[in-house]
Amino acid sequence: MLLETLLPLGKVDPGLRAPETPLDLATVGRDARLLEELGYDGLVVEETKDDPFILLALAAQATTRLRIGTSVAIAFPRSPAVTAMSAWTLQKLSHGRFTLGLGTQVKAHIERRFGLPWSPAGPWMREYVGAVRAVWDCWQTGAPLDVRGPHYTINLMVPLFNPGPIEHPRIPIQLAAVNAMMCQVAGEVADGLRPHPVCTPSYIAEVMLPAVRAGAARTGRPLDDFQVSMKPLVAAAATEAELAPKVRDVRARIAFYASTPQYRAAFAHHGLGELADRLKLLSRAQRWEEMPQHISDEVLHTYVTVGTYDEIAGKLCDRYGPVVTHCEFSIPVKDDADRDRLRGLAAAIQSQSLDRARRAIGG
Repeated sequence: MLLETLLPLGKVDPGLRAPETPLDLATVGRDARLLEELGYDGLVVEETKDDPFILLALAAQATTRLRIGTSVAIAFPRSPAVTAMSAWTLQKLSHGRFTLGLGTQVKAHIERRFGLPWSPAGPWMREYVGAVRAVWDCWQTGAPLDVRGPHYTINLMVPLFNPGPIEHPRIPIQLAAVNAMMCQVAGEVADGLRPHPVCTPSYIAEVMLPAVRAGAARTGRPLDDFQVSMKPLVAAAATEAELAPKVRDVRARIAFYASTPQYRAAFAHHGLGELADRLKLLSRAQRWEEMPQHISDEVLHTYVTVGTYDEIAGKLCDRYGPVVTHCEFSIPVKDDADRDRLRGLAAAIQSQSLDRARRAIGG
């Protein structure tokens, strides 16, 4: 299992910053260089408070080896042609180090935050990925652009708006998923899967990967190089005493995730469907402070890897090594001791073999 990335980027800044605090854009390049120096394989950024493509442009400009990617960019509010352009530009800037991670977002956000009509996500994403790749193919090879589907008709490309071929035209696409339908789509059309943090190793092995294999079989695609990239839920600290607040925070996060209907399948898989339903009602009543108490220690440890920094690399490898090819993990960096610790975590996880995960994906 490779240590692929640090997410979110802000956690490598000196000092620990609250997750709701926006990134300091002036430090993105510096933080990316630090990761490269520490031996990380890559860096991904999620789309929350800043445009991930801009953040990654800053990271790409500051590094030479570090792979970069979106984790994830929200697909549907962007035209496939717009996403294709952003990815093409980053691939040029990074000299082939970019991976496009795409997510759907849930219906309420698509309709009420982005102002778009909702459509079933699986078929929509399948068409979306095909449209992005058609635009890339047009630019790289001069192939006629002729995308026609329920959501998109894209058939115009004039020289003024055609950036032309690039040195590294093969841009990997990964799809974020929880439910089996999107996993099947990933198997059909994508280069990798990004399980949500609530997806346990059991759920990945027994629900997600079979769906990936079914999708790949449907289109006759091999899965030899298919990636499963994930940032697991982690509660980690330098000492046992410092773990308590981390555990408290992640318990609340599990309660929030369990209350989200789109993630129910990952809880029902472990016989926790009734818990998810109960938490959904509490969230609708905005009784947020009551929700964490419903997450028992057993539930907590089902979804969260807990340990000190000295323990956490081994625990992550043991837990996710059989089903995940790329693991994302970060700790705050305040001083040279933290840098050494983070370097050691990277080396410890990178030392794990990919063989088990490759066999699991291929079936």
